[in-house]
Amino acid sequence: MSWRTAAGRQPQRSRVGRTLSIAAMRRSGVAAMRALLPSPRARSGAMDDWIDYYDSTHTIYVSKLHRDLHFRVIADDIIGYISSPDAVVLDYSCGEALSAARVAERCGRLILAEPAPGVRGRLIARFAGILNIKVRSLDDLRHLDDASVDLAVMISVAQYMSPAELDAALATFRRVLKPSGRLVLGDILQPDVGAGTDVMALLRMGAKHGFLKDALVGLVRTSLSDYWQLRTKIGLQRYSEEEVLAKLRKTGFAASRAPVNVGHNPARMTFVARHAF
Repeated sequence: MSWRTAAGRQPQRSRVGRTLSIAAMRRSGVAAMRALLPSPRARSGAMDDWIDYYDSTHTIYVSKLHRDLHFRVIADDIIGYISSPDAVVLDYSCGEALSAARVAERCGRLILAEPAPGVRGRLIARFAGILNIKVRSLDDLRHLDDASVDLAVMISVAQYMSPAELDAALATFRRVLKPSGRLVLGDILQPDVGAGTDVMALLRMGAKHGFLKDALVGLVRTSLSDYWQLRTKIGLQRYSEEEVLAKLRKTGFAASRAPVNVGHNPARMTFVARHAF
């Protein structure tokens, strides 16, 4: 779950990427676009179902290269928001966080908060030798000191939460952030951006980095997968720019939309917030 999508997070087997024509890209992506359409169903307690999904074996990444690049891009974007080498950074619902060591090199302490127990176990094993990385559950954040975090990030998670769950997460950030701290809420889905935009963002990434064929196959596979069944049942939450800003204001933040989104999809939104005093 930061779960960070392409549409999520978990390792997959790699394939050799080959260049295909734009026409072939479009033909192969049409069926998969339907799998990215939002569900009109009401959402309640959505995060628990998605936690279970991302804690299982799934096929959300089209190749190992795609997975690795995804986390590297996210890590480098987070680094751009770190203001000091002594900063305490909280990555909320961080997922596999394969490139977290890159972030840890640039800050004093990195807290990886992850709700899925299987993913959390892998994080503990993966980063056991890096002393300034601490792995925690979301429940553990209740014991995090008030005003103790310089930078909190939540990337590509809001779509898996109900509005009430997002409000609760924002309240947690409000409590743990220092008066000078910042919140980065990234990769927010917009209601007026169609599924084709997400598909083409993935295909452009694949074409640029050599996994285009894998991306085409992966889109079709996703449209037939458990991911689509769960998405049909629960849906993904989308917000307009003003809706996000209103939620942040209600929680006590002053915020603005960042000019560039975190991650590979420029059609999604990132917001930067501070205490409103």
